[in-house]
Amino acid sequence: MEMFSLKDKTAIVTGALGLIGKEHCRALKEAGANVVVTDTDAKGCEEFAKTLDDKSFGIALDVTSKESLERVKFEVLAKYGTIDILVNNAAINDMFENPKAASELSKFENYPLELWQKSIDVNLTGVFLCSQVFGAVMADQKSGSIINIASTYGITAPDQSLYIKEDGTQAFYKPPAYSATKGGVIMFTRYLASYWGDKGVRVNTLSPGGVENGQDEHFIGKYSAKTPLKRMAAPGDYKGAIIFLASDASSYMTGANLVVDGGWTAW
Repeated sequence: MEMFSLKDKTAIVTGALGLIGKEHCRALKEAGANVVVTDTDAKGCEEFAKTLDDKSFGIALDVTSKESLERVKFEVLAKYGTIDILVNNAAINDMFENPKAASELSKFENYPLELWQKSIDVNLTGVFLCSQVFGAVMADQKSGSIINIASTYGITAPDQSLYIKEDGTQAFYKPPAYSATKGGVIMFTRYLASYWGDKGVRVNTLSPGGVENGQDEHFIGKYSAKTPLKRMAAPGDYKGAIIFLASDASSYMTGANLVVDGGWTAW
């Protein structure tokens, strides 16, 4: 089981205060890593890091700002001396403030350019910048693991019928930016894996399925029916995959897309 140990490794998780971001942090901590909790909320990061252990710490990070990334890199190296694992988890998954307007606003024909651009900035450019700044440290030390979080919607198109309510109206449409950026993350992973392979830096994608998080029963039922395991994911269902990809247990794995979706993409 030592292959799965992350003892004395330093792991940075972006978007760490999100639903599965917290679980990524817990998984890395449980495997022995020193976890750097990063998100846009400084106080939230600090408070969550305290729930992990006294070796972990939280710090605010804007994944779209190279200045912010360089500042965090300096602090992490000053505290731990290395950066061994990067989980690029930060992402925008469009939520529309006005439910009544969501159906029209989320239509491809009406989808705002500013929302498209914002998703690209965070979901794709953010992964690029984090990998550039933190991954360069790994390349210099000739070891490291980068885990990019994509989605089943980066592999298959969204089934828009999932978002039809019981009364037959369309609640909203899954917007185009999410699929486009997550598909881009998968291809970027392959690029970076081939680029840094000779530097000992492994780069893989984790593509999770939908996580149950208080959705209405009608949606949960429809989603589950399309999944061979007949349920949505629990937030902790990806912890094993994160530990595997971060550790020596996957030492001969790079450029891969590990799909953990309850079988969603199997049919």
